[in-house]
Amino acid sequence: MTVEMIHGVPVWGDPLDNAVAQILNCAGEADAVALMADHHLGYSVPIGGVVAYRDKLNPAGVGYDIACGNKAVRLDIPAGEVKANIQTIMDDVWRTISFGIGRKNKERVDHHLFDDDPAWHLPVAHNLKKLAAEQLGTVGSGNHYVDIFEDEKSRIWIGVHFGSRGLGHRLATHFMKAADRERAGQQQPASAGSKRSRRRRSALDVVPSLLETESDLGREYLACMLLAGRYAYAGRDWVCNRVAKLLGARIVEEIHNHHNFAWSEEHRGETLWVTRKGATPAFPGQKGFVGGSMGDISVVLEGVESREGHLALYSTVHGAGRLMSRTQAAGRFRWKKGRRIQVKAGQIPREQMLDSVRKIGATLRGAGTDEAPQAYKRLPEVLEHHRNTIRILHTLRPLGVAMAGENEYDPYRD
Repeated sequence: MTVEMIHGVPVWGDPLDNAVAQILNCAGEADAVALMADHHLGYSVPIGGVVAYRDKLNPAGVGYDIACGNKAVRLDIPAGEVKANIQTIMDDVWRTISFGIGRKNKERVDHHLFDDDPAWHLPVAHNLKKLAAEQLGTVGSGNHYVDIFEDEKSRIWIGVHFGSRGLGHRLATHFMKAADRERAGQQQPASAGSKRSRRRRSALDVVPSLLETESDLGREYLACMLLAGRYAYAGRDWVCNRVAKLLGARIVEEIHNHHNFAWSEEHRGETLWVTRKGATPAFPGQKGFVGGSMGDISVVLEGVESREGHLALYSTVHGAGRLMSRTQAAGRFRWKKGRRIQVKAGQIPREQMLDSVRKIGATLRGAGTDEAPQAYKRLPEVLEHHRNTIRILHTLRPLGVAMAGENEYDPYRD
């Protein structure tokens, strides 16, 4: 067994006390929980947390970036052609794909989801329709990326990571606040305490507020979550197709999955709403794309049948997992008149980050030291903790990495 049971909760990887404390908080109201090996502290529910309920939805468990996920596509272009032109290719990707909050590429990006999804009739979604249309096909910032890979058979892949952008963030904010208000109405008022103590409770101790699936609010959240899921899929589809077009290549295989979402699934003889926050679905035979840091490999994997798979609710990691926070890695900044000014140095110099990228042989566009490889665990070590539940199908080495620039402002970054 590669899993450790902590107070009845299955935990993979080296347990981090704060993330374990969060998942234990969640366990009190859940029907099943698990913590993946890339876990670290999140808001209310840890990243890498899997939490399941019979008849409840957990907006904080899905998180602010509803339907954040990965897509990988394999192309029919020769690897030698891509490697010979990788500098030009990454320049084209950087100019064509929009990172951060704005849209550099003025191409019209449209999708039939704007016309056929009844969730747009809900006031909270209707008011966000224009924003969603403007941001469809944009990647955002933070740890979101467009990568070009070569696999162990010298085949070329495109990999992307991002979610539902401002649409998902604002929907999540709306429903998390509504769920908190509903919970507060059912409880006795508590002492407010100091501002600092409230921040501490929100980060470490708060129990997520839940919505009944058959309540009006629960049904509205579910409709909006599913809408954000369609939107995220459409965005990742468009970016992969556009990069393939840049390369003059055809897509011959694709793997696509959310890792911030809730699914109705059968487990242990009953139907549960399984919330995965930074965790990839990995049912036996189900493929997933899991990205490492910009200086590490990524993988295409599939779930396998095992006892540990049952404990994990057929889930696995969504990435390598952070070793340090963005502030620890890059330092502290403030914005003044549209410019980002550093007020405290971080632990990772930019040259150290670039050296790691050079060592793996990747061409980098954009990125700040908050995303440096040194801020992350090594993906092979993380995957090893899940060796009994997954099979690695392809190992992908990055040839090109494109992320938002370090001075890019984006309130929807993660």
